[in-house]
Amino acid sequence: MKILLNPLTSFLLLLILPDGISSGNCPDDCLCSMPGNIFCSQRRSSTIPFKMDSSIKNLYLFANGIEGIKAEDFNGLVNLEMLDLSQNKLTDLPERVFEPLSSLKNLDLSSNQITYISEECFHGMSQLERLYLYSNHIESIHPAAFNGLDHLLELKLQGNMLTTLPLLTLPRLLLLDLRFNVLPTLNPSELQTPNLESLRLGGVGLNSLNKELIRSLKNLHELDISGNKLEFFPSALKETPGLFHLNIAGNPMGPPKTEDLQNLGELLELDISSLSIQGLPEEFSQLFPHLTKLTIAENPFNCLCNLAWFPRWLKAQSITLERKEETRCHFPPINAGKVLERLETRDFGCPTTTAMTTTTVRTTTSTLPAPVTTLPTTTRSIQVPRASDNPPNKGSDVLLPPVPASPSSSSTDLYEEEFCPQHICLNGGTCHWNQRGQIECACPDGTSGLRCEIQKHSSTLSPEDDPPKNTIIANTPDITSHQATATSILLDLHHYVEMRPNIRGIRLTYRNLSGPDRRPMQLNLPASFPEYRLRGCRVGASVDWDCFRQKPSETIK
Repeated sequence: MKILLNPLTSFLLLLILPDGISSGNCPDDCLCSMPGNIFCSQRRSSTIPFKMDSSIKNLYLFANGIEGIKAEDFNGLVNLEMLDLSQNKLTDLPERVFEPLSSLKNLDLSSNQITYISEECFHGMSQLERLYLYSNHIESIHPAAFNGLDHLLELKLQGNMLTTLPLLTLPRLLLLDLRFNVLPTLNPSELQTPNLESLRLGGVGLNSLNKELIRSLKNLHELDISGNKLEFFPSALKETPGLFHLNIAGNPMGPPKTEDLQNLGELLELDISSLSIQGLPEEFSQLFPHLTKLTIAENPFNCLCNLAWFPRWLKAQSITLERKEETRCHFPPINAGKVLERLETRDFGCPTTTAMTTTTVRTTTSTLPAPVTTLPTTTRSIQVPRASDNPPNKGSDVLLPPVPASPSSSSTDLYEEEFCPQHICLNGGTCHWNQRGQIECACPDGTSGLRCEIQKHSSTLSPEDDPPKNTIIANTPDITSHQATATSILLDLHHYVEMRPNIRGIRLTYRNLSGPDRRPMQLNLPASFPEYRLRGCRVGASVDWDCFRQKPSETIK
């Protein structure tokens, strides 16, 4: 039987079990290695059969198979401060069952089968500071069940079946966890918790975030509203500058805008996973000067030049990217499936530029965070400054436009000749700069797309259209898929990879059959990435794919 310990229990076990020696007065099948502590687990008893004296301060009875408790079980335990009854088989809590425990500060009833919290089951527990009721089957709580718990600091109710909340008048409460219940609306009148610091509402079905509720929580530092049904970025967050931790992942709101986040400059941790984000503007790096942890997993990133700043920023600011293995490129095909954080600047296909100083002409190659957006549209020569010229800022370098090779050559030709990134165009496409200073690819017949990444397929393949001899088309049942969200499909490649130990990579071709654009798209995935999530699909989309692998003999080399 697998026993799950919460962090508090795990820490205390280190204190009470230094040598594992049982005391002579210790109940059978229990450990009492430190005075005042009793540790009993997996005793397989449906009741609490032993009597305990007033010297006990910490009592651990988790995973014992206890099916019922009564007030008499706790008689005499006037000094008990910690009671752990988690992972048992409790289905109900009798009225005033904990009344003898007048000194109790920590009560853990998690992972039982409790369905209802009655009016007076916590009566007499005026010193209680932490109450854990998560992972039960609680459907309702009496409106007065928590009355009198004026010292309560933490209340955890996540993972139950609540559809409404009782009035929570808890003046000292700091943490409230309501995740994974069914609470589509939450009103300010339900939370009379003026000092609340952490509010966790992930996966409760929220359609909107009540602005008055957030305004009433003036001490709020942590907010989790992930996995809800929020279609727009909550305007309430624009007026909550004191947040240190924010999780808005997995909502159908789409990518947040810069102006949505500009008042959240105090954030230390931010989770914006699964928001269909394709790119992040460089202004993003200026919004969060104190950020230490960032989670942006499961987004379909376009790893082009305008995202080249991102890995450099993470390293320069020592920001930890959480779930980095799930933070991968979706486009262009040359980067598809690669871990975003591990890309080098050159991998983003950025153009280069030439810089010259006011005193000498020097040529250096540097990488810009984004492609040049404007270029002259007419041919003109540019005078190189002389040493006698007065620069705008004395002693500083001034970035100037590149000097054309000759007066007759246009600036567009210059960029095409010297600055077009290698391999930016696929399938034989030719790179050139347009008059707006943007890279374009001239695609050969049979290809299309921004980078010529789309190969057109006819219904009947001619001999020259056959796949290369060193690949095998694998329309295989070893690859399965299922719709993970309304707009994404998860491909499970585990079995395909396991059955082919010498595989180097997988090339997927998929079509969004329910969307307006049904042309095939290609992804190249490493064999170390046994699953991939296709994003940006329309509701009800189906996916078609072809998988390729190289011959084992080539892989082994």
